Amino acid sequence: MISVTEKAASEIKRLLEKETADSFLRVQVVGGGCSGMSYKLGFDSVKKETDKLFEERGVRVLVDPKSYLYIAGTTLDFSDGLQGTGFNFVNPNAKKSCGCGSSFSA
Repeated sequence: MISVTEKAASEIKRLLEKETADSFLRVQVVGGGCSGMSYKLGFDSVKKETDKLFEERGVRVLVDPKSYLYIAGTTLDFSDGLQGTGFNFVNPNAKKSCGCGSSFSA
């Protein structure tokens, strides 16, 4: 499962206002970043047959099977504090992550 905090859900809903009505949040893991893998967020209006779908706090999240291997159990949060603004991933599968928190190794 992928969990979404209340702050993240609010920000996703705000961003979804600019998208089509049937859009999903797509969470992916891609190669790159200083620790080997990076998170990628985007909106998608197409759910593939193999995608895993999670819905929490009114937000629909899609994850492809390969990415899910690396982020199962992850919590998506949002920060708008003095230390920076953006989405944060609390990933129990990450063995190491970079200082900025946008890449990891598993």
